[in-house]
Amino acid sequence: MPSIAPRCHELRIDDGEATWRIIYRIDADAIAILEVFSKKTRATLKTVIEACRRRLREYDDA
Repeated sequence: MPSIAPRCHELRIDDGEATWRIIYRIDADAIAILEVFSKKTRATLKTVIEACRRRLREYDDA
């Protein structure tokens, strides 16, 4: 998901009742899980994108 940051991806899981999304970033030494949520539309909410960006900043600064 380049709209969040480089190396960010979205995994989609359909469990029959809901479609789940996992947004994550792959680093050389870790995979950072940024958000897990149920999604019903094609567009990702801006609040989710902003939360992922904030979490990445916090992760990178730690």
